[in-house]
Amino acid sequence: MTRRLYCLALCAILFGGHGRAADLARVKFKGWTTYQLSNRLVQLNIAPALGGRIIAYKLGGHNFLWSNDRLRGRAPGPTGLGPRGEWLNWGGDKLWPAPQGWDAPDQWPGPPGAILDGSPYEATILEGGGREVSVRLVSQEDPATGIRFSRTITVPDASSRVVVHATMTNVDTKPRHWGIWSVTQLDASSGSGEGYNPDYYGYIPVNPQSHFPKGYTVLFGEANNPEFMLEPQRNLLRIHYERKVGKVGLDSRGGWVANVDGVRGYVFVQAFHFQPARKYPDGASVEYWINGLGKIFAWRKEIDMFPSPSENPYVIETELLSPLESLQPGQSASFDYEWRLARIGGSFPILDCTAAGCTAEAFACRQTSSGALRLSGRFGVFYSGSTRVRILDARGNQLSVSSAVKISPKFPLVVQTDFPNLSAPAGARVTELVVYDGQGKAIDTLARCAVTKE
Repeated sequence: MTRRLYCLALCAILFGGHGRAADLARVKFKGWTTYQLSNRLVQLNIAPALGGRIIAYKLGGHNFLWSNDRLRGRAPGPTGLGPRGEWLNWGGDKLWPAPQGWDAPDQWPGPPGAILDGSPYEATILEGGGREVSVRLVSQEDPATGIRFSRTITVPDASSRVVVHATMTNVDTKPRHWGIWSVTQLDASSGSGEGYNPDYYGYIPVNPQSHFPKGYTVLFGEANNPEFMLEPQRNLLRIHYERKVGKVGLDSRGGWVANVDGVRGYVFVQAFHFQPARKYPDGASVEYWINGLGKIFAWRKEIDMFPSPSENPYVIETELLSPLESLQPGQSASFDYEWRLARIGGSFPILDCTAAGCTAEAFACRQTSSGALRLSGRFGVFYSGSTRVRILDARGNQLSVSSAVKISPKFPLVVQTDFPNLSAPAGARVTELVVYDGQGKAIDTLARCAVTKE
């Protein structure tokens, strides 16, 4: 049979080659000196002087991260704080110790945090080009928390992935108890210079055995904030940005958080490994903050959020947390996670994520009366490479496989055709989409579905 996968999103595009080799350069970004890690698919900018922040992460020219234009080109002072001791919110992504709080010595009362958040990190180039580029960032020792942070940030070739290995070391003379907290500020503005993006959504899998009664807990803001909506049939928490201040925490074991910019048709996924036997800060592996209007209780007082976007910008924070660690002097603990970008071509929910990509419209396979297969689905992929359709029997044995079709994170993968020449062999029960890298190595199954008859 003719074995072919039709990608509607690519039909009018002269497809280029696979992603090129990774590269590293020193460049200015908004006036800040940065290390730029790129691979012709994504661009990542790291500003060591700004508390070791990642300040930009782009695919196809679209930057998901927010950075503070009011501080454009400025450098932190010797204290790591503003002239009145205030927090300098540079934006981007950084590491903080968790849990946050103001009631006990084992809670971090920042921001501000003069050392870990506000002071320069030492940067070392580990890999300068070729198959990957990699930079290690190391903070100064913080006497307030007794820890030092470091993280290795790697951009591999031919994918939209960023691989992060974060480490926390006890530099004190007594035991310390913290988790590693990755805080990522995302730009939820309209892009026109006025207002917020009304088509900005977040999706987080809910733990079916959650210790939170609703599957999540409200940490700040109103308990009934309409921005947070459970979708029980999909086992997801859906977040719709409406500029109402709030924050939630989830003991999510799904291992991913997805943010969709529906206006521009891109998705930003953060992936992590959940450890169910471990204790987490706030009992949560994921936290989600929304800048907006309203009141919160923090720093032991009620705070009325500023109405002005210059003081209260259109920002979302996605936050990954490691388990709590009890570290003796000199001991270290690590937390590994990944970032991934893809284009999905519009405003679609994220139903599932794997190492290969994410599902925006469910994969379906129907067999017509003539035996032909009718496939449908919409996906974003994280690799430049190829995909194939595999047809399996009830025991998972491969009966047949389609020819390879090129894919790229720059374009949505839309599977929607009658497949008149793709027939189901006898015993066909399941079809799956498998993603391969540029060398033909299988990465992961993107989606799978049962073969149903029309």
